[in-house]
Amino acid sequence: MSREFTTVSKGIDRTSFPFKQYQRAKKFYWDPQELDFSQDKEDWKKLTEEEKHDIKMRVASFQAGEEAVTADILPLILAIANEGRLEEEMYLTTFLFEEAKHMEFFDRFLNEIGISSNIVSYQAENTKELFNEILPNAMNKLLHDQSPEAMAEAATVYNMFVEGVMAETGYFMFVEGMKKRGILPGFLEGINNVQMDESRHISYGTYLIQRLINEHPHVYDLVLEKMDELDKFRFAFKTEGGGAGKIEGETAFGVKYADIVAFSNKQMKVRKEILKRAYKQIENTVKP
Repeated sequence: MSREFTTVSKGIDRTSFPFKQYQRAKKFYWDPQELDFSQDKEDWKKLTEEEKHDIKMRVASFQAGEEAVTADILPLILAIANEGRLEEEMYLTTFLFEEAKHMEFFDRFLNEIGISSNIVSYQAENTKELFNEILPNAMNKLLHDQSPEAMAEAATVYNMFVEGVMAETGYFMFVEGMKKRGILPGFLEGINNVQMDESRHISYGTYLIQRLINEHPHVYDLVLEKMDELDKFRFAFKTEGGGAGKIEGETAFGVKYADIVAFSNKQMKVRKEILKRAYKQIENTVKP
């Protein structure tokens, strides 16, 4: 099969959003192996059993999520490459690298504080469904179906919901609680780095869906339907062990569940509003 080489025929579009994200990813580099967990080890020893359980529960979900997104992004990279979108493919190479680093970060944290046993039992059942079934199914569909609808579904599940809503809410729970207590500085530094990476991931997913909506306006309704379908997973923390589930209560680190719900609601609303604006721009363009 013959092919035309983009860089030879027209060069790289250095003004494109994906290429700019590629440049940002190169400039912000961090290594999980360089994080200092010495204070974290001491802090861990002083935590109550309830607090340790809370951390194990949250990290178990994060670690499963990071492994899932690392394993499942390859079909999207292939689909983008097959469309000849070189700048997007360039950015997605950093995307995969960063997801692998996030998985390494959580694994190293667990090892540094002395947790080497299997923590899968700490995962909520609906979280398992999201990472073990829904996410891989949406992504692997791209191996045989690279239609605009399939692409939009994959980006919605992966970027808009798993990263843009679920992960952001998880970070909020971690950061608010740890900062209040002034503990686990190495872990918090790693979380901050992960958030910086994933802000670019979410931005790319938004860009991709906006592009698809611009090219195929009917995709907008499909994206909203998928977001609503996934909505039930947002409140996994309310049913995960340790008495969570009481909306009037709080986590072991003093973060109110009502505040977590409010934050999650805001994330969901923001994602939908961004896509709504993209659709409105199309509507205004086609009006006579």
